[in-house]
Amino acid sequence: MMKKMSMSTSKTSLVLFLCQIISALDVPLDSKLLEELSQPPTITQQSPKDYIVDPRENIVIQCEAKGKPPPSFSWTRNGTHFDIDKDAQVTMKPNSGTLVINIMNGGKAEAYEGVYQCTARNERGAAVSNNIVIRPSRSPLWTKEKLEPNHVREGDSLVLHCRPPVGLPPPIIFWMDNAFQRLPQSERVSQGLNGDLYFSNVQPEDTREDYICYARFNHTQTIQQKQPISVKVFSTKPVTERQPVLLTPTGSTSTKVELRGNVLLLECIAAGLPTPVIRWIKEGGELPANRTFFENFKKTLKIIDVSEADSGNYKCIARNALGSVHHVISVTVKAAPYWITAPRNLVLSPGEDGTLICRANGSPKPSISWLANGVPIAIAPEDPSRKVDGDTIIFSHVQERSSAVYQCNASNEYGYLLANAFVNVLAEPPRILTPANKLYQVIADSPALLDCAYFGSPKPEIEWFKGVKGSILRGNEYVFHDNGTLEIPVAQKSNAGTYTCVARNELGKIQNEVQLEIKDPTMIIKQPEYKVIQRYGQVSFECIIKHDSTLLPTVTWLKDNDELPDDERFLVGKDNLTIMNVTDKDDGTYTCIVNTTLDSVSASAVLTVVAAPPTPAIIYARPNPPFDLELTGQLERSIDLSWIPGDENNSPITSFVVEFEDALHEPGVWRYQTEVPGTQTMAQLKLSPYVNYSFRVIAVNRIGRSQPSEPSEQYLTKSASPDENPANVQGIGSEPDNLVITWEPLKGFQSNGPGLQYKVSWRQKDVDDEWTSVIVANVSKYIVSGTPTFVPYEVKVQALNDLGYAPEPSEVIGHSGEDLPMVAPGNVQVHVINSTLAKVHWDPVPLKSVRGHLQGYKVYYWKVQSLSRRSRRHIEKKILTFRGNKTFGMLPGLEPYSSYKLNVRVVNGKGEGPASPDKVFKTPEGVPSSPSFLKITNPTLDSLTLEWGSPTHPNGVLTSYTLKFQPINNTHELGPLVEIRIPANESSLILKNLNYSTRYKFYFNAQTSVGSGSQITEEAVTIMDEAMASRQVDIATQGWFIGLMCAVALLILILLIVCFIRRNKGGKYPVKEKEDAHADPEIQPMKEDDGTFGEYSDAEDHKPLKKGSRTPSDRTVKKEDSDDSLVDYGEGVNGQFNEDGSFIGQYSGKKEKEPAEGNESSEAPSPVNAMNSFV
Repeated sequence: MMKKMSMSTSKTSLVLFLCQIISALDVPLDSKLLEELSQPPTITQQSPKDYIVDPRENIVIQCEAKGKPPPSFSWTRNGTHFDIDKDAQVTMKPNSGTLVINIMNGGKAEAYEGVYQCTARNERGAAVSNNIVIRPSRSPLWTKEKLEPNHVREGDSLVLHCRPPVGLPPPIIFWMDNAFQRLPQSERVSQGLNGDLYFSNVQPEDTREDYICYARFNHTQTIQQKQPISVKVFSTKPVTERQPVLLTPTGSTSTKVELRGNVLLLECIAAGLPTPVIRWIKEGGELPANRTFFENFKKTLKIIDVSEADSGNYKCIARNALGSVHHVISVTVKAAPYWITAPRNLVLSPGEDGTLICRANGSPKPSISWLANGVPIAIAPEDPSRKVDGDTIIFSHVQERSSAVYQCNASNEYGYLLANAFVNVLAEPPRILTPANKLYQVIADSPALLDCAYFGSPKPEIEWFKGVKGSILRGNEYVFHDNGTLEIPVAQKSNAGTYTCVARNELGKIQNEVQLEIKDPTMIIKQPEYKVIQRYGQVSFECIIKHDSTLLPTVTWLKDNDELPDDERFLVGKDNLTIMNVTDKDDGTYTCIVNTTLDSVSASAVLTVVAAPPTPAIIYARPNPPFDLELTGQLERSIDLSWIPGDENNSPITSFVVEFEDALHEPGVWRYQTEVPGTQTMAQLKLSPYVNYSFRVIAVNRIGRSQPSEPSEQYLTKSASPDENPANVQGIGSEPDNLVITWEPLKGFQSNGPGLQYKVSWRQKDVDDEWTSVIVANVSKYIVSGTPTFVPYEVKVQALNDLGYAPEPSEVIGHSGEDLPMVAPGNVQVHVINSTLAKVHWDPVPLKSVRGHLQGYKVYYWKVQSLSRRSRRHIEKKILTFRGNKTFGMLPGLEPYSSYKLNVRVVNGKGEGPASPDKVFKTPEGVPSSPSFLKITNPTLDSLTLEWGSPTHPNGVLTSYTLKFQPINNTHELGPLVEIRIPANESSLILKNLNYSTRYKFYFNAQTSVGSGSQITEEAVTIMDEAMASRQVDIATQGWFIGLMCAVALLILILLIVCFIRRNKGGKYPVKEKEDAHADPEIQPMKEDDGTFGEYSDAEDHKPLKKGSRTPSDRTVKKEDSDDSLVDYGEGVNGQFNEDGSFIGQYSGKKEKEPAEGNESSEAPSPVNAMNSFV
């Protein structure tokens, strides 16, 4: 128990001791200082641990080191001293430890194989190199072997073995043919990692005699060739398909060990027909992303930079249509030693403490051993200031004799690490490495850094003074860095002057002076501006600067961040850049850069080149969106937004629209902020408190708006009390005893801060002096109950949040709820103006009885009955509304000779009041409507019968009917008009003594005592003479006439057939000559369009009219009657077309005129007359 406590106490003391160790000195990398200071050796260059050399060339084993004094070098070979002087083939380079073994002059590389180690030594210690294993490369020849031809059945698998000779390093294998062409590889045929060529299944095209395996030895740049292998594939039908079988690796499981950091290669090649497809998975995990690759048609899994986490079981699955097979490879990742903390050089002062730490990891965990000056520390000379504790050496109260070089060796079965770290104990007085009186120049308001690079052992203390006799510098306006540098964060003109740096330690003191000058900043007071210029025009950009008089500025112009084109059109002046004869290539961003030795400023502007009118084929489009949005000048209520315009696409940008998004209150909603001219690329934006702003910019030209730019960075403004109160405040009651106060709530960005509420206040107008108030949450309505009916109230709503109230709101006048009016209008009077219009008048109701907002009056009126029929009908009330305080109105659309009733009601916002007593009034008679119908029936040679119906709306007492009629001749001219007065109680009339076969037009209307109503018209025709009709029918039905018509039709049909035959044979039929030779008037030409005969189209189309057939009064033809009726031809003129398109009347000859009584009337030609003209 005591032993355990003692060990615990010892470990605690060690931890406390390590925490108290003073940090080692840093030696500045000053060449002059390094030359003066003593330093143990340090290996700077050495050959690789595994060094394979070309046996035909000299062997060079590198070993370079530095130290003060310069180190001497010695070598060991296979653990014993290597005496270079005794071997004439070995020399060491001057001032170096590098060995050169002369092989080219008779030496043999094999004689110098072995393990070499270099030691660099001076008076302060010895450093050693790694163990360098020298091995000459080897590229042996293939052993001779007799290769039998491979006879393989089609579809079987095949492996062609390469078995290259063992070389150093191993050769690269590839397969080619006799023509030195690489053999094609695929999912079916591929080379394995061991160099063999695998066929998953052979095909007839695989037959060849020149499968040659080549081994390339890169180190000696030689290629060895195996004897050609012959493959002959013989076919058997049918080819048997086979499920997958693994060719490599064999069995179901295998193992593989790989080292950390190496490349893991796993391979699966399968036989089968069809060719199997390979898939890889890691059991219980995923294949590492970004480090996993598939090669050789997925037959090889490659994982780069493997680590212990990549250990596990990897399964390859080979599958085809007949089945699958798999193999599991158990991978273990081991690790050669690798550094966690490599030991670092220590520079200590006498009496100081320090540590060397050497920590490494690996699998298995490496062992740590220490050496001092190349000797195991256990047998090295003792040093009382040194204590070894595992991977740490602790130094306490060191002295100059403690200087040495220590080696840390971390090793396991897979390799080793060797690191040199020296402990250099120095006693040096202070030295200031910064040049004396060094001049520092800085720009005003910029940081000033005054150097005081120093070295000393022990580490000196640094103090700064201003001026020759100034006091030591202290305070927040200065920053003192550990390396001795004095920083003035914001240098002003007052900081200019001489500064003194003092370094002191126990061995001495030294000081140095430096000078500080403060210069005015360089500024561009006139920046280049955005330009839009037409092609072939001239443009100029200004860049006027202001600078410190002691600094010499240089002005450089760039185009699109590159040098200006080497073109004489670009003229660079003192303060401007001018471009002559502008072309499309000049479009871009021009930057003015002003450089001095101390600062640099720049400003840019975009030049947009548009087509000079007129320019054909120019495509105008919306501009491209702006880009590079930048927020500057951030204040509580404003911010500056700048951007770079996008391409304007041949149409100048007229304006930029700035929109904002409030991610705090309305994320995803973009609202209008402002709009600036198209020549401006910056806008100062007003901000509201408590808004998380993002901005975007949209460019506008005459074509349209661009897409929005990418959003700017977000900017959250501070909270504040509200700036405004709700809008649209109203006080309107919903019930007779309440007042509903409503308002439009503030939007999120108007709240200015959290905790938005509203103070609602009201008082009855001209009654209450004090306001009644209530604070409500973020709502839009508050209801005040128990109010009098419809009285005025003063209302106001004030916004507030957690930071305070908005300004005092304005007052609005509202009213409590309305109730229905109590009184009906009185003294209702009606004045009938005519039979369809009346005027109504009433007295207004008292305003107090309205009990609400007076909206107007409604007049209800309805027809009780028609005075002419004395019959009641369904009552349909009509309503007319008269707005405002109107006391009269007109009632249009009344029906004549009717009895009406009406009443009047007052209307407010709540509804209608009571109705006034019904008022009865009557309308006088009016003219009647037209008769309901007029029919003409029973036509004879000289008479027509008329029947009619009384008017639908008589509008009074009918007194009579009036009939007017007149004849219409063949040219549609109207004859004399005849008028007949008919008693009102009649409903029919027979007109006699009319002309036969004559069309008449009739006009018929009704009358009341007021006058005549609208008339109705109709037309009708009397029939022709019955004897003439009978004679014509007899002629049309004679057999000889029918035979003649058939003969004519047959003759024309024969001519048509002959013409068709002649035409098909390529000849021409002289129709014209035939017609001239046989001038038969009965033979008429055919119609060109449809092939019908000119005089008629069908025998059925021109049957004689049956005796007694009549034309209806509505002039329609019944379907079962002939299509060619008397009515159709009653208005006939020369050139009418029949319904089949034939031309009627062209063969009718002269018209025959019949005598008529009273006036002349032409007889209408009929189809029968047309036929009779042939006789």
